[in-house]
Amino acid sequence: MDSQILISNLTNPTLLFFVLGILATAVKSDLEIPASSSKFISLYLLFSIGFKGGQELAHSPFSAEIVYSLLFGLLVASLIPLYTFFILKRRLSVSDAGAVAAAYGSVSAVTFVAAAAFLENQKVLFGGHMVATMALMEAPAIIVGVILLMRYEQTGTEQVSLKSIVQHSFTNGSVLMVLGSLVIGLIADTKQADGIKPFTTDIFKGFLAIFLLEMGMVTARRFAAFRQYGLYVSLFAIVIPAFNGCVVALASQLVTHDPGNRFIFAVLAASASYIAVPAAMRLAAPKADPGLYIPMALGVTFPFNITVGMPLYYALIQNL
Repeated sequence: MDSQILISNLTNPTLLFFVLGILATAVKSDLEIPASSSKFISLYLLFSIGFKGGQELAHSPFSAEIVYSLLFGLLVASLIPLYTFFILKRRLSVSDAGAVAAAYGSVSAVTFVAAAAFLENQKVLFGGHMVATMALMEAPAIIVGVILLMRYEQTGTEQVSLKSIVQHSFTNGSVLMVLGSLVIGLIADTKQADGIKPFTTDIFKGFLAIFLLEMGMVTARRFAAFRQYGLYVSLFAIVIPAFNGCVVALASQLVTHDPGNRFIFAVLAASASYIAVPAAMRLAAPKADPGLYIPMALGVTFPFNITVGMPLYYALIQNL
């Protein structure tokens, strides 16, 4: 069952374009994505993720569990980058620590799809509002990551006020795009929103494929940097997601007793973003090395979660 989930996800066309990008660099091809196009695609992905999250939230039946679930998701997505940043900062630069922390505080949509397939095989349902929860968990990690970067990348002895840090983090282009799109999707008229649905939904995977193609090339060009970080980052990419997933699998019973929802929470906490956060960090943390946080999230954490992590989190929920 786990091998089928692994094969299904690794043969996803968008992920295969990531492999193509690595291959293109390995054979020294002159394939290249123009910088202006790359920036547009990054902004588009942030816009689409935010807008669809707002739409899902607007159409979810209102209940106390939904409110608690959304708040719990926001809390988890805010705490994970906060504590992981200080663990990473002891071995990595501030820029790299902030980007990795944001990636592991945020979520992976592809891992979410794999989790849904896992539950379907187990004949276990989960609430539709968890899709909105997933979308809402994208932004807090980016915000926390930007705040930490702006706080700890300051030079000299000048102190920066918390108000200034929060203000700048919310007006950062990538954060503003995600949150603004989420609010617009939440309040937009349904019929009017359907008018741009082809742009936000139908072509999303095509743009994602091109984005991952470029990310593959960037990763391959900087893979030497990933190797130089040694065993530490590889262990982090396994131990921290496993820890996050197990803790949230247990703690989620405070907001819901539904095993499907608790499993989704655990997987979201254990996943690492290699779509939204890389798109945001290209703008917010240009000094951070994509050859570090993308291979960690996509090459280590993702395979771990869909082979070992998911059965582990599911067993915890079922037995405890």
